[in-house]
Amino acid sequence: MNMIKKIENWGDHHHPKWLDFFRILLGLVLMWKGIDFYINMHAFSNLMRGAFLGTAISISLLAHFIIVLHIIGGLAIALGTYTRTFCLINLPILIGAVFFINMSGGIFKPYSEFWISISVLAGLICFAIEGNGYLSVERQKIHPEEAL
Repeated sequence: MNMIKKIENWGDHHHPKWLDFFRILLGLVLMWKGIDFYINMHAFSNLMRGAFLGTAISISLLAHFIIVLHIIGGLAIALGTYTRTFCLINLPILIGAVFFINMSGGIFKPYSEFWISISVLAGLICFAIEGNGYLSVERQKIHPEEAL
C-alpha cells in the first residue's frame, strides 16, 4: 500500500499541463470505442450464434459491461474525475482487446485497430500512474483558486 501512495504522490507532483490534453483525448477515444462497439453489435451477435445459451448470456453481459465501462470510464477520464480508478478498470478490457481480439486480425492490415488499442492501452497505463492533472474536475474541487 505504501508503494501505491508513493506512485500517486509522484504522479500528482510531476504532471505537465500539456499531458491533460492527451488524457481528454484518451477519454474521448474510449467513449467513441464504446459507442462503436454498441453500433457494431451485429459482429458480436455472429459470435454468439454458435455458443450455448449459458455462454451466450454471459458473453452478452460481458459485452454490455464493456460498453458501459468504456462510455462512463471515458467520460470520467475526459473530465478528470476518478481517472486512476477508471484507467485500472479499463486495463483488463484493453489487454484482452490487444492480445486476444486484435492480434488475430492481422496487425499490418490496412485500418487495423491493433495500433489504436496499443495506444489506448499505453494511455491507460500512463494515466493510471499520472492521475488527473490540472485540467480536471477533481483539481477544481480541491484547488478552486487555481481555476482557469
